[in-house]
Amino acid sequence: MRHSGVSRKEFSDFYVGAKDRCLRAAIATGMDPGRAEEAIAEAFARAWSRWPTVRLASSPAAWVVRTAINVDISWWRKRRRELIVPETPEELPRHGSDDNGHDLLDAIRRLPPRQRQVIALRYFLDLDAETTAHELGIARGTVSATLHHALKALRLQLSDPEGMLS
Repeated sequence: MRHSGVSRKEFSDFYVGAKDRCLRAAIATGMDPGRAEEAIAEAFARAWSRWPTVRLASSPAAWVVRTAINVDISWWRKRRRELIVPETPEELPRHGSDDNGHDLLDAIRRLPPRQRQVIALRYFLDLDAETTAHELGIARGTVSATLHHALKALRLQLSDPEGMLS
């Protein structure tokens, strides 16, 4: 597909620069890593088909992650009666030898969905509170409060990884 006034290189540069961050953000929201890869690929394909509009968004990367989340939700809706799986996988795949990063990702995945989404957009995509609020369709104050609760929960989880305090 050829878009007038938009170069293929512009989208290619965006894709190369944002793909890994978007994938990490999608996984942090609670998606299975395999499904996250598929959802992100689909989201980037949709972004390309709408690039003249998406490129003008306050954060095209957030648009991709939000679209991937919607793709994943649609996938689950189609299959919700087909199989029952745990909300989060028992074991996350390791990427490198950073055990602390693995512990953090495990802790993030145990947060409620909205908290995972706020963490993903604020920290994995480095969006400000205003843009995060816009992308999630919530108030800026809700972003701040949700982030506060999420960070508090993460501190508790990471200081007591075995759950002995609960």
